[in-house]
Amino acid sequence: MDAFFPTEPTSFREAGLTDSEVEALVLKYLLARGDAAGRTIADQVSMPFLIVEELLVQLKSDQILAHKVAAPMNDYVYQLTDMGRARARHYNQYCTYFGSAPVDLNDYVESVRQQSLEQQQPSTDDLQAAFHDLFVNARMLNRLGPAINSGRGMFLYGKPGNGKTSIAERITAAFGQIIWIPRAIGVDGEIIRMYDPNHHEEIPLQKEGGLYQSSRIDHRWVRVRRPTIIVGGELRMSNLEVTLNTSTGISEAPLQLKANCGTLLIDDFGRQQMSVDELLNRWIVPLEKRYDFLNLANGKKIKVPFDELIVFATNLERKDLVDEAFLRRIPYKIEIIDPTEDEFRKLFQMMCPRLGFTYDDQVLDYVIKKYYHEADRSYRCCHPRDLLLQIKNFCQFRKLPLQLSPELFDFAVDNYFAVV
Repeated sequence: MDAFFPTEPTSFREAGLTDSEVEALVLKYLLARGDAAGRTIADQVSMPFLIVEELLVQLKSDQILAHKVAAPMNDYVYQLTDMGRARARHYNQYCTYFGSAPVDLNDYVESVRQQSLEQQQPSTDDLQAAFHDLFVNARMLNRLGPAINSGRGMFLYGKPGNGKTSIAERITAAFGQIIWIPRAIGVDGEIIRMYDPNHHEEIPLQKEGGLYQSSRIDHRWVRVRRPTIIVGGELRMSNLEVTLNTSTGISEAPLQLKANCGTLLIDDFGRQQMSVDELLNRWIVPLEKRYDFLNLANGKKIKVPFDELIVFATNLERKDLVDEAFLRRIPYKIEIIDPTEDEFRKLFQMMCPRLGFTYDDQVLDYVIKKYYHEADRSYRCCHPRDLLLQIKNFCQFRKLPLQLSPELFDFAVDNYFAVV
């Protein structure tokens, strides 16, 4: 059962909305669409038809809307009058948004509290399930476990290719799969778009029976997989603030707001388009206080939850990146070290069947002796997968059966380590 479940409101007031706010959405929608049935309009603004119908009747009485034709189920197709088009254009000049009615900020804050990472306490079994497709030894699990349980901050560092990003991507799964987020948040008439298909994966409820089907869902909310948002060198300061599209009047939520109740991975930390000092100064208080302040285009400052596990992953020397004050606010610093030879062999044993190969210990003895011992090369967790992919692509190109041989590894190594 989901920790939080949004139930359908029985009035605009209960939904934290005014008649004028819903009216603006309805009129802008009809201005773009031309005409629509009452139930279609209600679906568009994600509100119950019974309360939207009352507004439509009032707008018709005020000569803002007119009936075009009758529609099934005691409904009508509505269109704008001349007066309605003028009012819709007026609304459109301020903001062109006509999607789902926004959720009140206070309701969103409460939803985060109920779905907070701090409410979750992942066990060893949860971690093993989350990392089932990665080779993570017991020592690493024991270090990751308390860090993940804290739900706060984590610094992953080490040589490239040892799985820092892969580990961070799977951490979220240990906290449970599903949360609810609003499609949009409303603050004093301002609309902040929250649901982002680029970062959120919708998980609809099953249609057959059950508790949820006996309740009426507030369709202004979306049921999504607990988010894992990954940003790398493209990160800018503007991504961490509410951004207003001046041509549409629609505001977009910053990345840390979209990542609430999930994980925000700052990959390749130290290589962002903003300086490290800018990023640290921006988050030094939210990391400790668990809340953030955002500035809206109208000058209003709002307080929002900062409820996510921040993971900084880097292969740069961490002492050169951050100062002591910041490191104190990141309680867990975990080095992802090179695998041992035994672990390296286990990685090959794990990857061979996944890529369609039969593992061959003698061939791997050849590879380790020639290309690691004699070449004085360090093992990396990514090497087994990458070398096997080189061989697989070559075999597919030459129409050869998938197999391991010293000659094929010679070819793969020559390509893979050509400039290393």
